[in-house]
Amino acid sequence: MRKSWMSTTALIASVGILGALLAGCASESKATAEEDKVLQYNSSPGSVSFPELAEDLGYLGEVKLESIGTTTGGPESIQLTATNQTDFGSAFNGAIIKSISQGVKIKSVIGSYGSDKNTYIGAYALEGSSIRTAKDFIDKKVGVNTFGAHLEFVTKDYLREGGLSEEEIKQVTLMTVPFANAEQILRNKQIDVVLLSGIARDRALENGGLVGIFKDIDVYEEEFTAGDYFFTTAYIKNNPNTVKQFVEGVAKAIEWERTTPREDVIKRFESIVEKRDGKDKTANLKYWKSTGIATEGGVIAPDEHQKWIDWLVATGELKQGQVKPEDLYTNEFNPYAK
Repeated sequence: MRKSWMSTTALIASVGILGALLAGCASESKATAEEDKVLQYNSSPGSVSFPELAEDLGYLGEVKLESIGTTTGGPESIQLTATNQTDFGSAFNGAIIKSISQGVKIKSVIGSYGSDKNTYIGAYALEGSSIRTAKDFIDKKVGVNTFGAHLEFVTKDYLREGGLSEEEIKQVTLMTVPFANAEQILRNKQIDVVLLSGIARDRALENGGLVGIFKDIDVYEEEFTAGDYFFTTAYIKNNPNTVKQFVEGVAKAIEWERTTPREDVIKRFESIVEKRDGKDKTANLKYWKSTGIATEGGVIAPDEHQKWIDWLVATGELKQGQVKPEDLYTNEFNPYAK
């Protein structure tokens, strides 16, 4: 993989969440005689996550899920989990590394999403736009789902690979836009480029009139697991059997998705969404194509974190040796790691 060194100033602001977040870590859950069996989390409307699939397939056993809100991105998920507002979260590995380096006491337990030839993040402009190369991004507005996460990292790496200086990159304006409205915001010309993935991307491309500029798998020259599910270290200590059941169930759900015919996966997703409160729509589920997870059962590989550590060290955001991959995750609960 070629090196493309990243600046993560926005990441510091987004996930270096200080004082309040770290205070929340200091007051993490106390040990109880009976382990927690109801996992509170943030869901994503109109889609099905691996834990949700695992519960529906019966893979979580007596462990239950309780959605208490909707997610806007990894940095928020880190903050909510670290301050005990949710029991687990999911985020881009770069954001997880930065948070842990600043004292946030979370630990990854299994892969949560990734990029492959079917499931990836892409940047798109309107067909009539003059934007085709990195240089064309100068003085333009780029829509991302949140600051300090995967979409910002890959955008800035693409710009650097395209020859832009740090001063020129500062002339590219990143704007947060919700995935649900991102396509329309681009078509309304409120932004010049939008980064999309999964269902939102495929739906937008089906509607026509867009031109692809880059994909994250091209920028990084590989398919990769990009993010993980995580708990606080205190939660893992106090609820090891619950975490074990969660990880085992999610690992089995990942493999079920990977090995089940696509049409059957989509039917299962539709069934899960239809059981909800009636507000979720199933129309977009037809665009599902793959898990995006690079390893069997979502087992976490050291290089999934090491490459981001190396880049953060190179940009001065981390000191050499400050964070090691083994500090960030554990595979002890994943049956596919044995």
